[in-house]
Amino acid sequence: MSFNLDLVATYFSSLSCRLGPKTATNLYQRTSKTAYKQHNRLYSASAPGSVPLSKQKYVPTSGTYPKGFLASGIHVGVKPSNTQFPDLALLTSLTPCSGAAVFTKNKFQAAPVTISRRILERRSGEGVRAIIVNSGCANAVTGKGGLDDATAMGSTVDSCLARSEGPPAGASTTLVMSTGVIGQRLPISKILRAIPNAYSALSSTHTDWLLAARAICTTDTFPKLLSRTFSLPSSPGITYSLAGMTKGAGMIHPNMATLLGMLFTDAPIPAKTLQPLLAHAINRSFNAISVDGDTSTNDTLAFLANGAAGGRPITSSDSEDGRAITEIITSFTQELSQLVVRDGEGATKFVRVRVINASSFHDARKIASTIARSPLVKTALYGKDANWGRILCAIGYTDGLRLGAVVPEKTSVSFVPTDGSTALKLLVKGEPESVDEARAGKILEQEDLEILVDLGGGEGGGGKEEASYWFCDFSHVSTVLDYTHTQDILTPYGLPYDELFSASFLGLLRMSSQ
Repeated sequence: MSFNLDLVATYFSSLSCRLGPKTATNLYQRTSKTAYKQHNRLYSASAPGSVPLSKQKYVPTSGTYPKGFLASGIHVGVKPSNTQFPDLALLTSLTPCSGAAVFTKNKFQAAPVTISRRILERRSGEGVRAIIVNSGCANAVTGKGGLDDATAMGSTVDSCLARSEGPPAGASTTLVMSTGVIGQRLPISKILRAIPNAYSALSSTHTDWLLAARAICTTDTFPKLLSRTFSLPSSPGITYSLAGMTKGAGMIHPNMATLLGMLFTDAPIPAKTLQPLLAHAINRSFNAISVDGDTSTNDTLAFLANGAAGGRPITSSDSEDGRAITEIITSFTQELSQLVVRDGEGATKFVRVRVINASSFHDARKIASTIARSPLVKTALYGKDANWGRILCAIGYTDGLRLGAVVPEKTSVSFVPTDGSTALKLLVKGEPESVDEARAGKILEQEDLEILVDLGGGEGGGGKEEASYWFCDFSHVSTVLDYTHTQDILTPYGLPYDELFSASFLGLLRMSSQ
């Protein structure tokens, strides 16, 4: 993502009275050049709309998509600066679907969240036909007008569907999602005029699914789309398909959903089974990732199942089919959600923290979450510093644990390389190991890493539960400017470089990457 130097200039314009306009301008040009070189997002695309070379391996070149579902992604220009890229996605089913969703717990919930939740409640999760998504504007904190806009988007899709089938009975059959800048109204007339075009462009091809995935992106550097096939114990002769897309690179921390996401399957799953199935999977996937610790106003993840492939309906998650589909969906959502972490703003590492031998899943998940969102852990990983004390610190201050969940004398911590080599033990049952710093450095040079925390069963010793979290490192603040080089620039003018690194200036730099 490009670095907005206009915002950085604000700081230096304040120096004009002290140094004179020409000198302040010269300092701005020299220092901001350093900021740009070091702060510009790692792995960022070389041109607008292009995918960085390091991320191209995550973009599928083909896919197998669920029967009866169609997709499109078209350009509308929701943001005036977007003159060519898709920013309106439409996904529909030829037949009514069971629907389920999880939504943000942020108290400032966007209008599409309110409208989509209302539709699912009124329809009891049945009879859903479509999802319409715009990027470029979140339609969040926009009052009654924002609610009207979200309703109008859904109603316009309903009208397109009604051309061949008649109007829907009862509530709207279209879920609505938006993502982008908070606090601004949608260019709703422009969007409503474009929806029929999106409807006309619907197709089942891989290209159109990928265009839809691209249309929901904001700061993402690549579209996030997955598909796979599977079978169920009761219908071994039927091949079912599952597809999913998501978006997100910043403002990522779980609290029901996280960002935007959509799942689609042609398996027969009634709504009463679909909702708990989704909740289980999300708690172990999209609710187990973190980039920057911020929970969005728009977080929504919806799941539609149309049953078009046939077979016996899955009426219970405790049945053989229910257990099988739960495992399939959980694994799929984990893989899909991890793409968000790999695209994290400012990220250079993909890290899994796995907590094992805990007295409960709740405790394991709490500890993993605390480690994943620790700024000290994240910056140490960026700096390739095997400072395992920061990991222990995060374990120790984790809130909400049951009594006896953590026993220092039973706790072990290791770095597990992803190349299959032996784990590097850092702490074993409360005793520090003599760490091979050279090997630790080589492990931390890799893009992927696992941190393994073994709680030794907790106080009672019998704990066998485990949980994982996936997160990335922090590079934003630690790479904003080269302290030494910047000091060389500023000192001759009597400016302490500490002034440049004030909280306000760091905040300004971080704002400019939004």
